[in-house]
Amino acid sequence: MENPVVVQREGPLAIVTLNRPEKLNALNRAMWVDLAESFEALADEPWVRCVVLRGSGTRAFSPGADISEFESQRANVTQAREYGEVMRRAIAAIDGCPHPVVAMIHGVCVGGGLEVAALADIRICGESSRFGVPIAKLGLTMAYPEIEALVRLVGEAVSMEILLEGRVFDAREALDKGLVNKVVADAEVEAESLATATRIAEGAPLVARWHKKFARRLRSVEPLSADEIDEGFASFGTDDFQEGRKAFLEKRKPSFEGK
Repeated sequence: MENPVVVQREGPLAIVTLNRPEKLNALNRAMWVDLAESFEALADEPWVRCVVLRGSGTRAFSPGADISEFESQRANVTQAREYGEVMRRAIAAIDGCPHPVVAMIHGVCVGGGLEVAALADIRICGESSRFGVPIAKLGLTMAYPEIEALVRLVGEAVSMEILLEGRVFDAREALDKGLVNKVVADAEVEAESLATATRIAEGAPLVARWHKKFARRLRSVEPLSADEIDEGFASFGTDDFQEGRKAFLEKRKPSFEGK
């Protein structure tokens, strides 16, 4: 049996693949467990400068939950609550990843698939990609942790439209709604996603992590502490700042080491 999530290293990039192509990468329990473990492990890897999250093949990022599991694992409130804990761990691991995450979206990105993609920092899809959350047609809700990233990404009004209508819509509408950052030709999705990740990886990695940390901290309404404000100037004490400054003056490409 193949791993439901595969992690590969390509230089400074970690490629995380939802690996159930025979099911269009539908999310099952094993995949949620693997997603949590994979992102928890990558969080501590100093070589990672960007994570690319994708589905296996080009037909789908993920169509969401594997409905065939419901009868055996999500048939009642008790089972659903326990399954939700598994999902919540994966959601927290992806959302808490200190490295930038780029979602490479081929084809269908619906339900739980959209839920996972919304946790990325940048989303790039193809012209034929389709989006939506038709969960109301199953008579089910998305729990608080599952809905949080969507509401944060596109706001309450758009989220309510997506959830209440349960409609599946095209890539251009997804772009208009703010669900994705960029729509490209289907044949260019992989190249554009990897190019984006490479551009990120070429920047100072500490700075990327700081910016991600700062943006996430600003989700909270709590006032910033003096130490947090001071951290905004910590980059001036890094070797990478000295390298970046010198490279700019010398009109050359900087070589950052994450120090």
